[in-house]
Amino acid sequence: MIDINKISQNIANDLLQIKAIKLSPSNPFTWASGIKSPIYCDNRKTLSYPKVRDYVRDAFAEMVRDNFADVDVIAGVATGAIAQGVLVAQALNIPFVYVRSGAKKHGLENLVEGNLEKGQNVVVIEDLVSTGGSSIKAVEALREAGANVLGLIAIFTYGFKIAEENFAKANCRWTTLSNYETLMDIALSSNHINKEDVSVLKKWRENPSEWAK
Repeated sequence: MIDINKISQNIANDLLQIKAIKLSPSNPFTWASGIKSPIYCDNRKTLSYPKVRDYVRDAFAEMVRDNFADVDVIAGVATGAIAQGVLVAQALNIPFVYVRSGAKKHGLENLVEGNLEKGQNVVVIEDLVSTGGSSIKAVEALREAGANVLGLIAIFTYGFKIAEENFAKANCRWTTLSNYETLMDIALSSNHINKEDVSVLKKWRENPSEWAK
C-alpha cells in the first residue's frame, strides 16, 4: 500500500525547490484568465530535473497500480501531460495515447491521438487541476472514442470546490499526487512563506476571482 501522505509532501517540496510552484502573496501573478493569484504552477518544469521527473513518474505508476489495476492504456492531456503520460505508460509497459485540446483542422480531425480500441480501460494523466474543465473535456473525448475511463490522476490541484463539482458531474474518479493544503504546510515549514501568507493563500483559494478586489 502506498503512502500517499509521504508522496504528497515530497512532491510539494520538490515543486517548491525547483520553482515549478512559485508563491508571491504580496506581488500576485496574473493568469491567462485574468485572475490575480498569489500562486503560479508550471509542472512541466519537473521534466527538466531527472530526480524529480523520476519520482513523479514512479509516484504516478504506483497510484495507477494501487487504484486502477485493470488499466489497459494511459492517456496524457495535451500539452502539459503528454510527456508525463509517456513516462508513466513506459513504466507500466502499456500503450499510450494523448488527447488534444481541440480537433485537428485537417486529416482525420482527431481529438485522441494514438491507437485506442473501443472498450479499453484508460487512466488519464494530467499535470494540474484548477477548475477541472480541460481535464473533463479530455475525459469526455476519450469516452466518445469508446474508452472506459477509469479515472484521472494529476500532479497537483488547487483544491477549488468547482473542480470537485465538475468531476462529480462527469462521474469521473480523480486524485492527485499533491495538493494545496500540503503545499502550504511544506511552504510554511521550509520558510517559503510566513503565517500571514498562509491566511492570504487560504482567502485566495476561497474566492480567486474576487480575491484581488
